[in-house]
Amino acid sequence: MLVPIFEATGSAYLLLTKRTDKVEHHKGQISFPGGGEEPGDRDLLDTALRETYEEIGLDPSAVEVWGRLDETETVVSGFAITPYVGRIPPPDGLRPNPNEIDQIITVPLEVFLNPAQRRVERVVRDGQEWEIIFFDNPPHVIWGATARIISSMIRVLADP
Repeated sequence: MLVPIFEATGSAYLLLTKRTDKVEHHKGQISFPGGGEEPGDRDLLDTALRETYEEIGLDPSAVEVWGRLDETETVVSGFAITPYVGRIPPPDGLRPNPNEIDQIITVPLEVFLNPAQRRVERVVRDGQEWEIIFFDNPPHVIWGATARIISSMIRVLADP
């Protein structure tokens, strides 16, 4: 999975996607571009760049990879996500794959730094308690693994 960051009008933004209702998993949810590893992929970074190209048309050579965050698992589907953070050019002209991506969403990084836009709920599933992070950015709510990845990235950026 790629965590794309870009700069516009003097501010940093995250690029996220809203998944279509046609995909097999996580229908209609807000996520970062990326998906499953395929036999031709050299490694998980190659997977992230290939999937990003397939989903939104971002040329892999346009990504300046900064590093990798810790692996994150999805609670419901049990997928293991390896997020790579990278700087991209402003997303003008990207073309979402209509079978996978309903819309490209850009959110100023400052939204995720504002405590008023972050909330945490505790839920019990199959007898286990989980903490679910939500970021409210109307009309969208960013939650679950995507919100945990964003929180992880913010902790890394804040660590001197």
